[in-house]
Amino acid sequence: MPQIALTFDSAGLTIAGMLYLPDSPAGRRLPAIVVGHQGGAVKEQAAGLYAAKLAAAGFAALVFDAAYQGESGGEPRGLEDPAHRVEDIKAAVSLLTTRPEVDPDRIGALGICASGGYALAAASTDRRVRAVATVSAADIGRYLRLGPDGTQDPAVFTSMLDAAADARTRMARGEKSSGMPLFPDTIEQARELGGDHAAEGFEYYRTPRAQHPRSAECLEWTSIDRIAAFDAFTAVPLLGARALLMIVGTRAVTSWMSLEAYHRATGPKRIHWIEGASHADLYDREQYVGSAVDELASFFEANLPRD
Repeated sequence: MPQIALTFDSAGLTIAGMLYLPDSPAGRRLPAIVVGHQGGAVKEQAAGLYAAKLAAAGFAALVFDAAYQGESGGEPRGLEDPAHRVEDIKAAVSLLTTRPEVDPDRIGALGICASGGYALAAASTDRRVRAVATVSAADIGRYLRLGPDGTQDPAVFTSMLDAAADARTRMARGEKSSGMPLFPDTIEQARELGGDHAAEGFEYYRTPRAQHPRSAECLEWTSIDRIAAFDAFTAVPLLGARALLMIVGTRAVTSWMSLEAYHRATGPKRIHWIEGASHADLYDREQYVGSAVDELASFFEANLPRD
């Protein structure tokens, strides 16, 4: 399968990407999908897996590392800036419109986990995105404010805001600020802190299952107040008549976020439930990913039609 390493600009920062292409493009310009990775992840993890499978199904698929993360540029490292993450997706669309392999009128977006929210926000106001899909969608603002299942004690988020404010003060004094660790030291500690959802995240990111040396270990503290007021779903009605597909595991504690976005959409929309899958199962478990990709391929084929 052809893979083309490339870079592109996103609001002044250099973004590292990889374009996956079908083995046999059939001598015509291809429909293309921008695939966004999870928060704290890199393009070589779930996004790359989905991109490869979509390429095998006949699409061009572009993955990239978010600004400040992975192989992309930007300081401080490990910053999660929702506004820039949305801009990254729009910049990726811009790149695809210039590629000779791609039909610029047949571009879609797929967001996984946090990029599910980012893809919705980007597509809502960028009408070059003709169809949008999500897998285990999460709005990172809701995730931090309310927790993955929506029941987090408000004091938890207040304490994170206090820590972010303190970090900004220390930075203004010229002092170094350590980041907020994304995971504890062991899977047992993760389960104690956040149940099975946290343990599954630890297993994915911190064990040979999918660990990658460039995935984030810490979240830069100033990310927190940038995320605090972000709402990925506000502009969803602006999708209008463009189609939306949301793929969710029946065991995903984050499913309430997909349902909220789904209900805000006013155009053609569908939720596809994958029986028995948790949130993280849809990152890489083949028995679930295969079903998800079948749905995605059918969805994009139907909604990125040739003239």
